[in-house]
Amino acid sequence: MSDERPFEEALAELEALVRRLEQGELPLEESLAAFERGMALVRALGARLDEVEQRVEVLLRVADGGLVTRPLPPDPDDEE
Repeated sequence: MSDERPFEEALAELEALVRRLEQGELPLEESLAAFERGMALVRALGARLDEVEQRVEVLLRVADGGLVTRPLPPDPDDEE
């Protein structure tokens, strides 16, 4: 993704694309274009998440120079 808009906006676009594709009412060419755009968003969002993870790891360095990694607590919104 070449633009630098907020992560949340890019994620919202991806979610909208998924909804449109799931409805199954798009013509084939539009479905293909939506799928390609969605895959580009997935790759870009994944890369941004990787960058954030690296920044968090740097912040978690302990006084002796070691690295402490801790799993994130589960998101209560993800549980159904």
